[in-house]
Amino acid sequence: MKILFVDDDTLVRSATTTFIETALGYEVVQCDGGLEALQIFRNDHFPIVITDIKMPGMSGLDLLHQIKSVPRGENTGVILITGFSDLESALDAIHQGASDYLCKPIDPLELEKAISKIIRNRTVSGSKDEREGSGQPGGKSVKANSSYLRLEHNVFANIEGIGKTGVFSDSIKNAVALAMRFHENRDIPVLIEGETGTGKEVIARMVHYGINEEAAKNQPFISINCSALTPSLWESELFGYEGGAFTGSKSHGAMGKIELARQGTLFLDEIADIPLEMQPKLLRALQENEIYRVGGVKPIKLDIRFIAATNRNLRHSMEEGKFRKDLYFRLNLGRIYLPPLRAQKEAIVPLAQMFLSIFTEEKKRRFRFISKEAMTKFENYPWPGNVRELRNAVERVVILYDELEILPEHLNFLTYSEGDSNPEQGSMIKPGQILLPPERLPLFEVENEIIRKALQKFKNNRTKAAEYLGLSRQTLRTKLKRII
Repeated sequence: MKILFVDDDTLVRSATTTFIETALGYEVVQCDGGLEALQIFRNDHFPIVITDIKMPGMSGLDLLHQIKSVPRGENTGVILITGFSDLESALDAIHQGASDYLCKPIDPLELEKAISKIIRNRTVSGSKDEREGSGQPGGKSVKANSSYLRLEHNVFANIEGIGKTGVFSDSIKNAVALAMRFHENRDIPVLIEGETGTGKEVIARMVHYGINEEAAKNQPFISINCSALTPSLWESELFGYEGGAFTGSKSHGAMGKIELARQGTLFLDEIADIPLEMQPKLLRALQENEIYRVGGVKPIKLDIRFIAATNRNLRHSMEEGKFRKDLYFRLNLGRIYLPPLRAQKEAIVPLAQMFLSIFTEEKKRRFRFISKEAMTKFENYPWPGNVRELRNAVERVVILYDELEILPEHLNFLTYSEGDSNPEQGSMIKPGQILLPPERLPLFEVENEIIRKALQKFKNNRTKAAEYLGLSRQTLRTKLKRII
């Protein structure tokens, strides 16, 4: 089901649209005026229209009258957004056919109730849309879908907050698309690269679960933090051991993490920290699909998916002799790169708004929106801890304050010095004014970053990006295969 949202305030329109698409799962078409909205409405079908009352040109009340005068608009639910100054007009509009009204600032829970009420009325009246399902993907109700978002937040987004619906940038959209593609082929090992807090484990779980978490509930997802194990424990922890294999071992032996992951997924977090002497054994498990327990003589056949993640540059580790090339190239068969949050600024405010809605409900606060000044502060902060730090920052504000909107003074704890900012935040590249870092400079990484920035600049339009970079489209396509 599609919802038409009309408001001349860009920030309100963006924040509310984010909530509807993220929390409720509906498609939203936006416009900033009544005349444009009427034209769009006449060319398409919208069971629900949400409109501000006070807008230049055609007001929300005029739009209501126009919609109701069109045959297809008789059954359209119209929700009016009003300030207290024109509350009387909104109440009068209810008598003229409006379905509901919401006072500013918009309460997301009240918005959900208003939309849900319209859907229930359409179901009772037997409208075509509701006979075909609720209009929700898969025919789910608003209530069910909202519960699913909260469930997804708990399962997938305890740290990073990027769930299946929490996609606010092209970079993350591409990462999720790759995760879904790799989910279909269990034989492909997956390597997820990105800074701390970018959501590597979230994407790993997406590779494992796909789009149907219920279907994968009996398939184990075994996670092991490679940096948390001492070298002496590595082999027995990963491969298990037979009884009496070493002093202090259990008499009946023990299964390792790999065996526990059979018919499921083994997630090797911080793979760069795996001891060098263990890497050939892990490579053999990847290639031969079998292992030997410590002290064992019989091979154990495997049926598992291998996913690895790292916040380091494994190519650097290879050059330093700390990571085997053959293991890297085997893992890199399915590569997913998660860019830092500062490289996808368009996602910062929508993510913050999503977290705000979640924590406001959990902690029973009044917060609804983020002020313009606070939005600017969110966007200008470099977020060295990425999405995890953003989530924690919003939760901190909700715990400490109880206002209607986040104000810039609520974010005074977000401070950093130039020395703390990551060099990836960077500055504009100017020919003849490029300063080289004192340490090494991997040229291929610089080129990859430039290509990503160009694609971001032109919203993934490869033709324009190629022209901008002075490349042919074919050359750009070849270079992208290396990145993706």
